[in-house]
Amino acid sequence: MLAQRPPMGWNSWNTFGKDINETLIFQIADTLVEKGYRDAGYEYLIIDDCWSLKERDAAGNLVPDPEKFPHGMKTVADYVHSKGLKFGMYSCAGILTCAGYPSSYDHEFQDAALFAEWGIDYLKYDYCNFPKNADCVNRYQTMSMALKTTGRDILFAACNWGSENSWNWMRSIGAHTYRSTGDIFDNFRSFMGIFQSQLEHLCQSGPYCFNDMDMLTVGMYNQGNVAIGKPCTDSEYRMQFSLWCLAGTPLIMGSDIRNIPPQMEQLLLNKELIAINQDPECRPPYLVGKRSVMVPEENTDEAIEPLRMVKDKLLTFIKHLSNQEFAIAYYNLHEEEQEMNCIFADVGLPYASGYGFDMTDVFTGEHIGIKRDYHIVSVPGHDCQLFCCRLVNCTTPEKQAGF
Repeated sequence: MLAQRPPMGWNSWNTFGKDINETLIFQIADTLVEKGYRDAGYEYLIIDDCWSLKERDAAGNLVPDPEKFPHGMKTVADYVHSKGLKFGMYSCAGILTCAGYPSSYDHEFQDAALFAEWGIDYLKYDYCNFPKNADCVNRYQTMSMALKTTGRDILFAACNWGSENSWNWMRSIGAHTYRSTGDIFDNFRSFMGIFQSQLEHLCQSGPYCFNDMDMLTVGMYNQGNVAIGKPCTDSEYRMQFSLWCLAGTPLIMGSDIRNIPPQMEQLLLNKELIAINQDPECRPPYLVGKRSVMVPEENTDEAIEPLRMVKDKLLTFIKHLSNQEFAIAYYNLHEEEQEMNCIFADVGLPYASGYGFDMTDVFTGEHIGIKRDYHIVSVPGHDCQLFCCRLVNCTTPEKQAGF
């Protein structure tokens, strides 16, 4: 069945925008296999906007741009499938796509049949140029129904940016994922703002219909179509990827995976982080606590600098996983290193319970042992720490001795 767990894959938009073609897609398919992404779970290869001509043909069908895709989309889909991958494409609920190409408004059933004929397995369905007098919910429901009439399993990735409070109805109309935010850009402020905007909606996500916080920019280093603002550091990319994993949102890579440095490959292929994202229980993280940071006031000549409070810069989460395991994560949104803690009573495990957490660092693999009552860490600025935890009965002599 589709979307039992958050979909994983690669999408062309973040890096390449309109500059897509058959050769690029073939190379990305090869890379997904050769570098181990497919085996790690990244199974969807998705072409975004700008793949068609600016006009439909005489029969009203969408036409792949013959300069970009000279052999047609069926050939592209067949190549992707030959690699053991699934093929995704893009359309839009409006009259035109976001880049101004013909879209699927009033063509839902015709386009769905064409996509199925080509062999697509995933449809990203955007929300640009939507008529003001049209009904958003009805039009997404119409495409959902159109896809089902094809008889082919096609994952419906609805992308209406959270309009009309989409978290309240996307599951009901048959979407498998729903974009709940505006577009991501390749900078810290963008991805962190997106995550924080969805904290109260992460619980409205689960098997068969996942809250989608947009495609990853991990490894882009401000190269490509969404390169706006100050480039991310490796630490900030670590924050982004682990936040997406913790949130249980789709993991759709957006960087040029043919040419990213080894540390970014290792991050995107981190088995422990992916396991957190793909945990079969698909539970959202729980915000254990948020703390403010005191920082000096700017532009002051006082001998003793007055301080001001910057709110909610330190975030601590726990995520319940299957098999009585957990993830505890610390995020420092401040620029300087901060000491952070998790009080176990706040996650329902007080000292009097007799239990503690046996903790292992997800990034380094270091086993730090059993902790009771609380856990304290130092987290560098714009960075995170994340631990896989297992419940341990600490009342037996051998556990008290740390064995």
